[in-house]
Amino acid sequence: MFDLLGPFFAGSSTVLNTKKIDKNIEILKHQDWFKRIYEDEKYHKLFFTNKYVRAYLQSNFRVKKIVRNEKNQKKFLNLLDIQLRR
Repeated sequence: MFDLLGPFFAGSSTVLNTKKIDKNIEILKHQDWFKRIYEDEKYHKLFFTNKYVRAYLQSNFRVKKIVRNEKNQKKFLNLLDIQLRR
């Protein structure tokens, strides 16, 4: 659970780095599973407007974990689903 909320605790900046987030999204777009989600209308808006999703994608370390590990991909998908319900 801390992985999902980590960006919001312990000294994390409240300012999001748009260039870094966009770069990490571009890295993820090389993954077929992510490309499908990114192009899905119900999720697409979250990548631009949701501060929790954007903060999650700001971390290079977290994005590398998502690319490498299916368990982390599922955690990310869970975050997206939670944010959709808000």
